[in-house]
Amino acid sequence: MRIINGIPASGGFADGKALLYSHHHFEAVKEKIDPDNVDKELLALDNAFKICITNTEKLLESFKDPEQAAIVETHLIMLQDPEYVEEIKDSISIRFLNACWAIESVTSGLVATLQASDVEMIRDRAIDFIEISELVIGELSNVKRPDISVLDEDVVLIADSLMPTEMLTLDRKHIKAIGLDTGGRTSHVAIFARSFNIPTIIGLGSATNKTHNGDEVLVNGNSGRITIRPEWNVSKEFSVMRDIYQTHVDELKDIASLPSVTLDGRLFELKANIETADEIPGAITNGANGIGLFRSEFLYMQKTGAPPTEEEQFQAYKKVLEAMDNRPVTIRTIDVGGDKAVKGMGISEDNPILGWRAVRFCLERKDIFRIQLRALLRSSLYGKLHIMFPMISGNDELDSVLFILEQVKQELRSAKIPFDENVKVGTMIEVPSAALISDHLAKKVDFFSIGTNDLIQYTIAVDRGNEKIAYLYQPFHPGVLRLIKLVIDNAHAANIPIGMCGEMAGDPFSAVLLAGLGLDEFSMSPSALLEVRKILREISYKEAQEFAAHCLTYDSSKKIDKYIREWMHDRFDHIPTIG
Repeated sequence: MRIINGIPASGGFADGKALLYSHHHFEAVKEKIDPDNVDKELLALDNAFKICITNTEKLLESFKDPEQAAIVETHLIMLQDPEYVEEIKDSISIRFLNACWAIESVTSGLVATLQASDVEMIRDRAIDFIEISELVIGELSNVKRPDISVLDEDVVLIADSLMPTEMLTLDRKHIKAIGLDTGGRTSHVAIFARSFNIPTIIGLGSATNKTHNGDEVLVNGNSGRITIRPEWNVSKEFSVMRDIYQTHVDELKDIASLPSVTLDGRLFELKANIETADEIPGAITNGANGIGLFRSEFLYMQKTGAPPTEEEQFQAYKKVLEAMDNRPVTIRTIDVGGDKAVKGMGISEDNPILGWRAVRFCLERKDIFRIQLRALLRSSLYGKLHIMFPMISGNDELDSVLFILEQVKQELRSAKIPFDENVKVGTMIEVPSAALISDHLAKKVDFFSIGTNDLIQYTIAVDRGNEKIAYLYQPFHPGVLRLIKLVIDNAHAANIPIGMCGEMAGDPFSAVLLAGLGLDEFSMSPSALLEVRKILREISYKEAQEFAAHCLTYDSSKKIDKYIREWMHDRFDHIPTIG
């Protein structure tokens, strides 16, 4: 028996025979070409790209699900990216590399840049460029991939990696679970695994080297553990856990349409955090009351050249608003810089986390900011739009962005371009200075949203992307909790609602604490909505307030964490199935 732990990407339990799949990464033949053969090599490259584009267009037509189609469409855009293609052609024309070598050289440089990011989602985009490069290299080399789209028995797929289109076309009828050596929770593969309800564990490291075809494998997608060739007593315990989990899942589905109301009548709004409109169906299915955070910067990250145009942004925002069918949608203005690198923006700093980012960038690049505000305001006619500004550190910055917003409104009025005159405007509270003067900021906006990801790292002075000091990143630090309580109290004193859109909002172990501190809205990953809703429906608000008050009496994060986990395990029978 062998146990391997990884990162849970899609929850659930499954067992079956292992099917090993070593993803074939095409090896480019690296040869210099004669300068006289440059035109011939360029022609071969063009033909390979055309064939791959045609095949991708056909694949795109076969998908009805918008989320699946969006990934294939992303690949199609990448294949047609003139900057990417021209750089490959230059490697052929100037460096005299053969086409396959040129593709590999350019792609490896781009992938290295993406993988150097501290943001998991950006790192995971590298696999898209790897996949399209392999498509073209495969076409040039006349090498085809192994086929896992049609199987004749139930299996647990153990692979070194999977490409997004492989995930889209694999045999979902027979693949009961997936274990991957690599990957991240925000990768397309992980997103699709959750969408397909396939228990999936990523980051297993060397599972493919420790598993043989036909081995019995147990997959616990909640804990991120696979067991290879399990002993009898382990298999029996696994079956019991699976039955308990399935009962829990059935209960969660039953409450998706119910309000998030406590036993004594306190109502909370549960909303979803998304990057694209393709995540909306999952959010609605899980009962999201709205979108609490639409990260608009990913529209910019998807572009390899100039920023998205006003029309491109307008269409994207309009799509989200219409899909939410008059449920509130909070769109955060562009939050680039820091750990969100965007090519072509001219952002390169030694200390980006404390540098030229978010609102600071927008106030310097008013041209880009105004275009976004115009697109946002125009889209406001198609739903219930809330505009939110990130990284506000004080009154001066807030006054400046509100002034620009009013200028853009006046421009639209003068041009007789309609928009919702009553669109709500809010700010994120993610900088300690903003939290400390939140009583002043609350007088100028319609709502607050606490961004705990940054608030925690700035309050404790710990870079959340630095593995050496990751242990210091403590959501339950007394200083963090006191700031959250201060901001909530100041928002309520000004009669404005306050939500939270950081990762802490979707943590089941934080739910009762945040409710007791007085939070009005929770915004989280769509997959976390049902679990948090269940917890809130099984407590009284009075009970939550007493619990939160007790947490604030402790002087260390370790004591608070211990108290919370013990209390939650005692209070909720289903807590062991979380995570």
